[in-house]
Order: sequence, then structure tokens, then C-alpha cells
Amino acid sequence: MCKNMTIELSREDKKMLLKIAREAIQKKARDEKIPVLEVDSFAPPLRKKRASFVTLTKRGALRGCIGTLEAEQPLVEDVQVRALAAAFHDFRFPPVSAEEIEEITIEVSVLTKPRTLDYESPEDLVHELEPGLDGVVLSDGHHKATFLPQVWDKLQDVETFLSRLCYKMGVKPDLWQGKKLDVKIYRVIKCSEDDLF
Repeated sequence: MCKNMTIELSREDKKMLLKIAREAIQKKARDEKIPVLEVDSFAPPLRKKRASFVTLTKRGALRGCIGTLEAEQPLVEDVQVRALAAAFHDFRFPPVSAEEIEEITIEVSVLTKPRTLDYESPEDLVHELEPGLDGVVLSDGHHKATFLPQVWDKLQDVETFLSRLCYKMGVKPDLWQGKKLDVKIYRVIKCSEDDLF
């Protein structure tokens, strides 16, 4: 595996990211001031520019998920921004209320830098992907979508995974079988309240 496909975060680093996410959501839901993060006060891995996704679930069902593929800002700041977006700006859901917060579980995914996956044919693509490990970005012109590696838990068949990702991208589900698409892969470090608290 390429060196840029790994990230080192300690258990304490992961817990800190979850704490930042939860505190931001709680403050916003209660119309309180969102903390300004003193980036230099955090551990070095948390100060690096990283891309992240924040996923919210409520009683096991999705309640919001927002993220980015581009590392634009220090990880602690990125997680805070994505947490607020997932809770209050995911167009699929109403904003999280203060009353809901205790029922919500937070998961933070820290992404490696996506790298282009070279492949020759649809069959080749199927064999190149590593289910359970690879996050996948598909692009075709202005159409683009991604699935985090966690999606493999629900879609373990590679063909189904790719077809659903095409559908999410807004194109025919079988487009990947008839046209060579731009494919990038990445890995994530998953930080979940279910695992750490």
C-alpha cells in the first residue's frame, strides 16, 4: 500500500475529534457561541491539513453526512466545519434539534489523499478495488460522487457498489461497465463514539 494511504491517529486524537464535533453541534443547536479552536494547542496529527467526513446516526439510521475530499485546513477545524454542516445543512434532513442531540451518534472519517486508480476494463476495475478498505470517487464530466469505505458494510458486492455510486453520481447505474470513468481511491481512519466511548 502506498505511503500516502495511511494516517496515524492515537486513541486520544480520535476522542478529541469526536469531542470537537459534538461540542460544535451542541453549541449550535442551543444557539450558543461555537468555540474558536486554537489549532496550535492540539497534537501534531490534528494540526495537519486533512479532509474529513462527519456522519450522524440516530437509532442506527442516517441523520446527516457531510464531508470533503480535499485537505484545505487543519484537521480539527475541518471536523468542526463538517460536523456543523452534517447536523444543520444536509439538505436530506431537517436541522438537528437540541432535544435530539443525546440520541445522535457521531462518526468522523479522516481521509488519506485520493489517488488515481489506473485500470484497463470494467473487469479490471472490479478486481482492483479492495472491498471494506477503499473509499471510491467516480467522475464523469461534471458528475462526481463518492462512497466512504463504510458503505461496503451494506454493499459488499463490487458490481453493486459501483452501480449504486453511478446512481448517486446522477448517471445510469451501468455507466461504469460501458465507459472508462475517472476513478480515485482513498482510505479512512474511522473515529466512532460507538467504539471509543
